[in-house]
Amino acid sequence: MSSYEAFASVYDIFMEQVAYDQWLSHIHALWKKYGLEPKTVFDLGCGTGSIALPLAKAGYDVVGVDLSPEMLTEADHKAMEEGLSLRFACQDMTELSLGETADCILSLCDSMNYLTEEGQLAEAFQSIAAHMTAESLFVFDLNTEYKFKEVLGQNVFGSAEEHAAYIWENDYDEEEKINEYYVSFFLENEDGLYERVEEFHYERAYSMEEVAEALEAAGMTLLEVTDGYSFDKPHEKSERLLFTARLK
Repeated sequence: MSSYEAFASVYDIFMEQVAYDQWLSHIHALWKKYGLEPKTVFDLGCGTGSIALPLAKAGYDVVGVDLSPEMLTEADHKAMEEGLSLRFACQDMTELSLGETADCILSLCDSMNYLTEEGQLAEAFQSIAAHMTAESLFVFDLNTEYKFKEVLGQNVFGSAEEHAAYIWENDYDEEEKINEYYVSFFLENEDGLYERVEEFHYERAYSMEEVAEALEAAGMTLLEVTDGYSFDKPHEKSERLLFTARLK
């Protein structure tokens, strides 16, 4: 089963702790800092629309992009329920073909970490650069190796909600810099019985040097790197880094 195929239906339940409002507030602060008043925003790895939908509600022209049709289906259902008009595209961010440029391109919630193969990050950056203008901003985050190694490590996590539960076994390979998530979902059926579904997810740790080099190769300049969704400088125990870039 592909990543997020089962998780899509319960993704929002298990992601309630994510501070999406805080993230969006910081994105607006970044736009103000760099004098950007965007009209069109691309949200790469949009998932169920937790970033894309609030932006559309605020009046931005939003295109949500994800590789998972199941996640996009959930996002589209939520958009229809809220009466929102935005576009969704099922595409690989390493091969974007949206036929237009955006004032800001976002990729949040460690979507870029899912680019695990050699050269994929550079390919994604080149694809993204082709959808930018000289004024566009590219803002994305990455989970750090510290988080994979010291926080997630070889640990087991679990969560139970009213109609679903999961057990998440984590394994970080320091040599390959690949983090494996093995997740067992227990999803309640209409008859009240629970079905077990298994999924594997993989994320890769990237150093700031690797990211900067890939941006440079794509014709972009790294404007700043911060400790998560703040303006603080990164430190050795940063779990998530936020990058802001622009075309040269």
